[in-house]
Amino acid sequence: MQSLLLKSSSFTLFCVFLFLLLCIAQAVINLPHNETIPAVIMFGDSIVDTGNNNHIGTIAKANFSPYGKDFMGGKPTGRFSNGKVPSDLFVEELGIKELLPAYLDPNLQTEDLSTGVNFASGAAGYDPLTSELALVISLSDQLEMFEEYIENLKGVVGEERTSTILSDSLYMVVAGSNDITNTYFSTLLRKLQYDIPSYADLMVSSASTFVQELYSLGARRIGVLGVPPIGCLPSQRTLAGGRQRECAEEYNQAAEMFNTKLSAELDTLNSNLPYARMVYIDIYNLPLDIIYNPEKYGFKIADEGCCGTGTIEVAYLCSYTCADVSEYVFWDSFHLTEKAYRLIVHQILKKDIHKFFCDDSTC
Repeated sequence: MQSLLLKSSSFTLFCVFLFLLLCIAQAVINLPHNETIPAVIMFGDSIVDTGNNNHIGTIAKANFSPYGKDFMGGKPTGRFSNGKVPSDLFVEELGIKELLPAYLDPNLQTEDLSTGVNFASGAAGYDPLTSELALVISLSDQLEMFEEYIENLKGVVGEERTSTILSDSLYMVVAGSNDITNTYFSTLLRKLQYDIPSYADLMVSSASTFVQELYSLGARRIGVLGVPPIGCLPSQRTLAGGRQRECAEEYNQAAEMFNTKLSAELDTLNSNLPYARMVYIDIYNLPLDIIYNPEKYGFKIADEGCCGTGTIEVAYLCSYTCADVSEYVFWDSFHLTEKAYRLIVHQILKKDIHKFFCDDSTC
């Protein structure tokens, strides 16, 4: 009898294990038939930085507690959230690997080169002044790092395989929020020179130059994320939302204007560059709906972050946290929780992944 119970128990555990494996498998995004994505290459700012800023002289860091409290082992790694950030979630959902390592990580493994690395730097932006003010890695410097990466990759897998990896990989560019919130609205350095439409043009011009340079280096599948509803960030509610801490509409309008111009520019580039699959990715509308209707998505609080008072703290100002992070859309006053990021990344891939494999007639 005891033997039968043990066998039954073992069988039950096996079924549970098999069920979990099936759930994980279902979470991986299916690609079109005969298509592969060997690697994900990430550029941008703190939304996707997985630790590059740990290794440079800037105050824009997150390599200390309570950041990473829900990461593997509760370890702060430089990710600006309580756990994984979109970079990690993209490679996880695509079934490539569990985490996307920072290129500057001294423990970067050789085998990671062929499956993707991350060049993003927290506080960077399209406007060169944004990165300069924050003392972080500018997009032009991130591009130089990418060129170095290409040479290192050639040394590992050879020229031919490198060419294939470069053309088939998924490139993601995530920037713009710091330009609008920090460089434009928080200082007079750009506001004296540009109105919002002309500043949006400056940002789009920089974004266009960047993706064209990526293309010239062999990239073809390039996703460019728009700017989220930054006027609804807890910090911007506090700084520009009035006594009631409403969403700062001028900030959101600037984000929408930039997004519209960016989408049009990417359409133009796709028409002019052979085999280019440059995809504008909307991260404005879903986050806005989550913020206005948090209960619909399993959250309770969307106007404050989990960190500190939730109204202004970010980076070194973040010293203590809420009781239950799962109730919060925002981790600190600028960045989302892993739970919110996970929801958004899944919807991005579900909605947009096919666009990297089709032409205008089949999209």
